[in-house]
Amino acid sequence: MEPKYKRVILKISGEALAGEKKQGLDEDMLNMVAQQVKKICDTGVQVAVVVGGGNFWRGRTSKNMDRTTSDHMGMLATVINSLALQTSFEAIGIPTRVQTAIEMREIAEPYIRRKAISHLRKNIVVIFGGGIGNPFFSTDTTAALRAAEIEADVILLAKKVDAVYDSDPEINPNAKKYEVLTHQEILEKNLKVMDSTAASICRDNNIMIHVFGLHEPDNVIKAVCGEKIGTFIS
Repeated sequence: MEPKYKRVILKISGEALAGEKKQGLDEDMLNMVAQQVKKICDTGVQVAVVVGGGNFWRGRTSKNMDRTTSDHMGMLATVINSLALQTSFEAIGIPTRVQTAIEMREIAEPYIRRKAISHLRKNIVVIFGGGIGNPFFSTDTTAALRAAEIEADVILLAKKVDAVYDSDPEINPNAKKYEVLTHQEILEKNLKVMDSTAASICRDNNIMIHVFGLHEPDNVIKAVCGEKIGTFIS
C-alpha cells in the first residue's frame, strides 16, 4: 500500500489508550498503537502525535474547582500519556521526542515549531503533550493548531467509535453514519466529533480530517494510505 500523505498528525483519545479498562493505561493498546505507528514510519511518512488525557482526567469533578485548574490537570494527564507512548515507541525502535506546551525540561522538550519540523524531517516521531498550554482549549484544538503550524497534510482522528455519527451509536443503535462531511457541516449539525474551535481552525486552514476507530488492526496504516474507512471531513 502506498501512503497518500507525507506528514500527518495522529490524534489519539486518552480513552482509547485505556482499552477495555476504561481508565488508566492498557499496555496492549499502547503496544498496538506503537506497532501501527512503526508501519507508518517504515513507509517514510512523517508522524506527529497529539494525545488526550481523558483516561486520567476529564472535566471538573468538584463544584469548588475552577475551570482553569481543571484544565491544567488535564494537560498534565496528556503528558503522562505522551511519556507512555514515547516508551512504547522507543521499545520497538521508533525514535521519538515529546514536546510540551508547558515547560518540563527534565522530562521533555519545550514546544518549538522549527525544532518539531526538524525532528519530523529526520523521521523522528514528535508527540505534542500539554495541550496548547492554555486552559479552555481541548486537545482537538491542539491537533488542529499543530497541524496548521507544521503544515500537516491531514489529521488522523483515532477514536473509540469507528466513524462520525449523528448521535451516539452506543446509545442509539439507529444512529446514522457519515462517510463524507465538510467542516461547516460539523459546525452546523453540532456533531460531537471535535469541538467547534478545532473544527473552525481546520475549516479556515483547509486541513483535512479522517475519523476512524483505533481498535481495528491496521486502521492507522489504512488511513495513511487513504482507504475508505470511517469518515472524511474536508
